[in-house]
Amino acid sequence: MITNPWFYAAAIPALLVTGVSKGGFAGGLGILAVPLMSLTAPPLQVTGIMLPCLILMDLLSTWGYRHSFDKQNLMILLPSALAGNLLGYLTFAWFNDRVLGLMIGLVAVLFAVNAWLRRGLDPPPAPRSFLKGTFWGTVSGFTSFISHTGGPPLSVYLLPQRLEKTVYAGTCVMYFAIVNVTKVPSFFLLGQLNAGNLLTSLVLSPLAPLGVAIGIWLHSRIDPKWFFQVIYALVFGSGLKLVWEGVAYLLQR
Repeated sequence: MITNPWFYAAAIPALLVTGVSKGGFAGGLGILAVPLMSLTAPPLQVTGIMLPCLILMDLLSTWGYRHSFDKQNLMILLPSALAGNLLGYLTFAWFNDRVLGLMIGLVAVLFAVNAWLRRGLDPPPAPRSFLKGTFWGTVSGFTSFISHTGGPPLSVYLLPQRLEKTVYAGTCVMYFAIVNVTKVPSFFLLGQLNAGNLLTSLVLSPLAPLGVAIGIWLHSRIDPKWFFQVIYALVFGSGLKLVWEGVAYLLQR
């Protein structure tokens, strides 16, 4: 178990923000948790500690959105996301998560900027697409396994469909509830769910219901127009964070 007080100084706000984001804003800010906690602990250990907390948040969030999600989108996304998870497991030992983050971050930033530039054009909602959903589901599953950053690729696929805000949030909640649970066997095999990490997760677990409850409360009080502006801002911000970390890594080499 981690006893460093600086770790908890970073982990407590990181997990609260993640819970709020999962409960109300489709998980957009959750991407900041691993980088923040990694300031005080090894990233590999952080991803192991985060997974049980994320699963608990998912479990609580699914109850709040149990009647509001797009089943057809999930049927398109989930098979490829699980394949992406498997790919992440098979390549975990040698894949550089910073370079991956840089690529995903660029896509997220360009996607958000393009959406803002086209805002006045008011394009029609994009239809569901098996090909696009399979591609972005695979990317999302892979990045989710490597560093819990599956949100931006998922947003690239779902946001252009302009789903009703609660359906959008519920679809993301159900998606990650399934994707995160399927990571458990692989994380055990990789040694990330050892006794010390699980005990640390247990200590942090009370933050999950608090964050999710705040997020659900905020979601019901935000106008749909502003909701999606917040989502695009979160996609942009999280993408920018990944780009910054990736560029910093390359410059240090």
